[in-house]
Amino acid sequence: MTTPSSLEKLLAKGVDNALLRFGLGKGYLDAGEPALAAEHLQKCLGFDPNYSAAWKLLGQACLRQGMLEEARLAWHNGLEVARKRGDKQTEKEMLVFLRRLEKAEK
Repeated sequence: MTTPSSLEKLLAKGVDNALLRFGLGKGYLDAGEPALAAEHLQKCLGFDPNYSAAWKLLGQACLRQGMLEEARLAWHNGLEVARKRGDKQTEKEMLVFLRRLEKAEK
């Protein structure tokens, strides 16, 4: 399993791209560090705004920080991207997340 620390070493060596930032975002999210995850996922989306899985994880990172509107926005943006790309699985997951968020707010 790749850890955020091993990926951070690549970043320190000057490697920087969407895939590396996505890996860092996922790693930090899995490690319970949603603020760091969100930072890397936003940079990932700076490289590739059509990375639907990054939008999905960004929404999760925001939700874990209690940033509900930011999570909603990330998932709405991600839905647009997923639909354009035909990424059905990611689209379905984000729809579920949005429904859960709406239910929790009622």
